[in-house]
Amino acid sequence: MPRPDASSPVWHHLSGDAVAEHWQTSCAEGLSEAEVECRRQTHGENRLTPKPGKGPLLRFALQFAQPLVLVLLLAGAVTAFLGEWVDSGVIFGVTLINAIIGFIQEGKAESALAALARSVASEVTVLREGEKKRLPSRALVPGDVVLLAAGDKVPADLRLFRAKEMKAMEAALTGESTASDKHAETLPPETLLADRGNMAYAGTMVVSGQGAGITIATGDATETGRISKLMGETPDLMTPLTRKMAAFSNWLLMAIGALALFTFAVGLWRGESPFEMFMAAVALAVGAIPEGLPAAMTITLAIGVSRMAKRRAIIRKLPAVETLGSTTVICSDKTGTLTENQMTVREVVAGGIAYPVSGNGYAPEGEIGGRRLGNEAPPEPALRETLLAAALCNDAGLFKEGRHWQISGDPTEAALLVAARKAGLDEHTLLSLYPRQDELPFDSARQYMATLHRGDGGLVVYAKGALEKLLPHCRRRCNAEGQPVPLSAADAAAIERQAREMAARGLRVLAVARRGWAAEAVLEADSLIAGEGLDYLGLIGMMDPPRAQAVAAVKACRNAGIRVKMITGDHAVTALAIARQIGIAAEGEQALSGGELAALDDAGLQAAVQQINVFARVEPEQKLRLVRALQAQGQVVAMTGDGVNDAPALKQANIGIAMGITGTEVAKEAAAMVLTDDNFAAIEAAVEEGRGVFDNLVKFITWTLPTNFGEGLVIVAAIVAGATLPITPLQILWINMTTAVFLGLMLAFEPIEKGVMARPPRAPQTPVLDAPLVGRILLVSLLLLLGAFGLFLRELDQGHTLAEARTVAVNVFVLVETVYLFNCRSLTHSFWSIGLFTNRWFWGGIGTMAALQLLFTYAPIMNRLFATAPIGLTEWLEIGAFALFCGLVIGTEKRLRLGFARRQAVRNLPGSGRL
Repeated sequence: MPRPDASSPVWHHLSGDAVAEHWQTSCAEGLSEAEVECRRQTHGENRLTPKPGKGPLLRFALQFAQPLVLVLLLAGAVTAFLGEWVDSGVIFGVTLINAIIGFIQEGKAESALAALARSVASEVTVLREGEKKRLPSRALVPGDVVLLAAGDKVPADLRLFRAKEMKAMEAALTGESTASDKHAETLPPETLLADRGNMAYAGTMVVSGQGAGITIATGDATETGRISKLMGETPDLMTPLTRKMAAFSNWLLMAIGALALFTFAVGLWRGESPFEMFMAAVALAVGAIPEGLPAAMTITLAIGVSRMAKRRAIIRKLPAVETLGSTTVICSDKTGTLTENQMTVREVVAGGIAYPVSGNGYAPEGEIGGRRLGNEAPPEPALRETLLAAALCNDAGLFKEGRHWQISGDPTEAALLVAARKAGLDEHTLLSLYPRQDELPFDSARQYMATLHRGDGGLVVYAKGALEKLLPHCRRRCNAEGQPVPLSAADAAAIERQAREMAARGLRVLAVARRGWAAEAVLEADSLIAGEGLDYLGLIGMMDPPRAQAVAAVKACRNAGIRVKMITGDHAVTALAIARQIGIAAEGEQALSGGELAALDDAGLQAAVQQINVFARVEPEQKLRLVRALQAQGQVVAMTGDGVNDAPALKQANIGIAMGITGTEVAKEAAAMVLTDDNFAAIEAAVEEGRGVFDNLVKFITWTLPTNFGEGLVIVAAIVAGATLPITPLQILWINMTTAVFLGLMLAFEPIEKGVMARPPRAPQTPVLDAPLVGRILLVSLLLLLGAFGLFLRELDQGHTLAEARTVAVNVFVLVETVYLFNCRSLTHSFWSIGLFTNRWFWGGIGTMAALQLLFTYAPIMNRLFATAPIGLTEWLEIGAFALFCGLVIGTEKRLRLGFARRQAVRNLPGSGRL
């Protein structure tokens, strides 16, 4: 018998019999074991192929593949070649510590595919050779007949040929916030994935009913496997920080190389030997390299990680801390991210009166019509009848576990139980008073369900479903007193208008109705709507409500210059209504659907992402396309999500943000950051922390570079002047490493400055240092050259030894750096304005550095090791006076520059006469 191939017809457009014929299987018997074994040889096991990840050794080695680290390794090798083993050991030690910290923080960066594989690992009921068998899901092959029941996880992609009251939660795959009705009917070929009711997809969950389907795809061929492939094809992006630091390191390399070549050339021109000039150039390079920068960057980011953890955000990759501060666009999923992921009744219309319902989630706490209802405050008659019908015509369950309310069954039906309890109607009590006698299950063609109950007045049928299916069969309506009155055409038109208005607000609208029933009648669809027809009771509108903090969080992000866009698999009307409530979309704005998006070419999509803020009914690869379109415009994109369908876009985004509670393992592993409380508002805090981290990194760089350039300039000046070097390479290393650790790193603990969220995000192309900061660095470098070289020559002129003169030069560097540290606590404000004691580490670092410098100057062992000598009070006064002079010059420069910036801002204000 010829083997069926794995080509992909439009499965949802084929009948169940046609699918069975394609896979040469039987819906009644299933496959034979021999055929299963044969197909397993062709198609393999039903599991995702894990992508080979980077081994631990390779990941550790890649920690050194950064320009600045490579420079440090080169410096270490050169110093070792020169026999400076202490220098070389310190440099190699710094790079090793930096690599270890980065290695630990990154962890298992490529474990997303393993999480995807776990998502389909379960047991399944299969029909083989006419017998039901319980097997591991990995044993499935295409053509297998799978039997599904409530609570089952779908093990592979199935074309359903039988479905009875079956619903499946597919939010993890499609983004749909409500359970999807399942059926066996054929669908048009253009039907979108989220609307394919005759399909069941791997990794989704059956929440009610039963069904059976033919396996049409396993493992990598499933929709989940397709997402796995998208993730595998998505490269790891460089973050803005890593890009900027790479560019900065390249610029620094060129500057150091140019200075070293200049020194070498000047020395040769003066007649010095090439070997001595080569050694001097190497000494200059060692001095100009900021050895502490990689460690400072890693530690500053690690501090940011610690701070974010306290604010409910877990960072998986260090550079992601700063990336948040650079974010220009946040693409947010809706379900479970901006919303509670819990269907909640928001309005009940009964007896012609609209009753708003308060409270969120499944806790039966809240008001109806502005009142807390119960035994002492019973609901109005019409309201009671409407909610009684919703609670009795219901198959869900509501129960409390510990302090939290949980549901079983369909979330929409559970929301009706919650609303009934808010009115004092407990479904268990109701069922004891009105026991169920029969039921008419929900059918996708009928779009309603009905249940038959026995009460004091006899038998009664309650029905709930789509208004357009129930209202045409209603002959009466329930008035405000709960009594049936004739339903006129005008009444019906008013009810339809009310339903449309509720739907426009994003509410999912259900209608409820009732009718008396004869004891001898059988409950069937035809008999239900025949004869006297139904009594219309009312409308119930529900939605997955926005998170309480989402509105404020979105507003704060927009004030910070960050655009927020909603990308969801839910319906456009629902998505747009939520977006308007939260503040993502304004009145009059429209949503773009996945079908419309698919019709756009790249140019059209570029225009759309500029204008549209809500994208609905979007499929996984379309989310990926949207993120890439934004990145192509130079945007730094943060993508939030919690489902399997979000994973490729989470990985593609500059920073993926997953939900910790409702998020799937797939989403968490693909993301760079996880919110532990699923609160979108935590993103605002994370952005604030990210901006603070970058500010502190810039402060450190602005502080440390003048030392390195100053040391290089001192060496150049000495060679040009034909003088002895004022500082030795070992003394340079002492200055660089001790001040970086005990002075510069204190800037990493600086608190976030006020107003950080009132400024726009940095443009992605903006360099680490702007022109004013480069000017300040050059100014301080020249001051260090003037002080160190000048006082060195003065000491020699006054008859002091070379060791004493070099000790003075070293202390000039350290003391000027200390004074400059005050200036760098804020690059835009005076250190007085930010508070003297807002950073407790600052004073501890200065005290420790002072103690070390006294040891460096006066301890005999340090004198021998570093070729230093004790100096007197006069020398200290000279050093201190020069340091204070430098502080005044630097402070004046900052004040003048800030004053100029403020005047420019005032001139550019609207109405100032200048734009």
